[in-house]
Amino acid sequence: MLTRRSFLGLSAALTGSALFSRPVRAEAATPDTFTLNLVNEAGSASVYATVTGTAPDGRLVLLKADGTPYYPASPASTLTPLPEDCALAVGAGRQVSVPKMAGARIYVSTGEPLDFFLNPGPALVHPSFLNTSDPNFTRNWSFAEFTFDDIQLYANISYVDFAGLPLGLSLTTASSGTRTVAGLPSGSVAPIAAELTAQGANWAQLVQNGPDGRVLRVLSAHHRPEAFSGYLDGYLDQVWQRYSGQDLVVDSQNPALGSFTGRVRDGLLVFGNGESFAKPSTADVWSCDSGPFAIPAGSSDARRAIVPRLAAALNRTTLLDNPNQPDGEDPARFYQNAVTNHYARIVHSKLPDNRGYAFPYDDVTPGPDFSGAVIAGDPVVLGVRIGATAA
Repeated sequence: MLTRRSFLGLSAALTGSALFSRPVRAEAATPDTFTLNLVNEAGSASVYATVTGTAPDGRLVLLKADGTPYYPASPASTLTPLPEDCALAVGAGRQVSVPKMAGARIYVSTGEPLDFFLNPGPALVHPSFLNTSDPNFTRNWSFAEFTFDDIQLYANISYVDFAGLPLGLSLTTASSGTRTVAGLPSGSVAPIAAELTAQGANWAQLVQNGPDGRVLRVLSAHHRPEAFSGYLDGYLDQVWQRYSGQDLVVDSQNPALGSFTGRVRDGLLVFGNGESFAKPSTADVWSCDSGPFAIPAGSSDARRAIVPRLAAALNRTTLLDNPNQPDGEDPARFYQNAVTNHYARIVHSKLPDNRGYAFPYDDVTPGPDFSGAVIAGDPVVLGVRIGATAA
């Protein structure tokens, strides 16, 4: 199984921390390029996109304003402005041809293009939603992710970092029609902010407003770990107490691995294959990749299977009630605990098809797809609706 981080090839320069399991499809070789169709539904005549990723030979690649590939040279100093114009003016709509690239992002913004910089390497300095001194911080922008290789085109909408400018996806293939992901409807971000603020406590700290006072974006809780220190402690204590006297069964959903049975012993959740997990902190649950949920190099396939399913159940606060993960999960019971990942709950409540990553392992499922991904080995057109309208 591949993780989302390895599949997309995200570098340390990127701020996203999402991880998930995704199988490789055994299909015929993909075409050399696909068509990216950018559709402007943002209500602004000034919409821009920047496409960047890693070429098959390992070089940094962007598309220039005319749509042709550009491979930057390493600059002499950090934070060197990008020497080429790589802002695709979308207008009412724009189509460009995209070559093979991994760990790629399609950044979109309204009003003005985003600023990108180069560090020696070259390494691209991506826009920041956390650094208030970044020139892009107060701009209205978002992104979709994709990897396009010899096996398939994989693309997804992610709210793992934040919910901002709405995007929708569609993927038209040569043999199997068109698949769509609705994304957040236009005008969703302000209601998300209002509902989070109404939760009280520190949830309002996730809301970022623009210079005009309007809501720009709403951050995932894992970007404000200090605000939620101890938030899940009571729930985690109950989980650890329950499974000190009852088995927890985790289905890897991989026939080659099967299921793993564990119990809490001496403070550790220990599975029969020897994998063990300390009780996580709230920050570990929100991020899905720290503390006991870290997956260092050389980790077993079992650990790589168990971590996503534990982290998903804790974000959805279903682990206490369901000892058969994720097979016994009922999506109607996700986020029903008073203490839960309210960011993920509210984001999902606004999605017309309930699809879009609201935390890193949001693709863990007993059946329905919550991930907001489109995948095909014979891609023709990847559509991105900017300022997505309701499905």
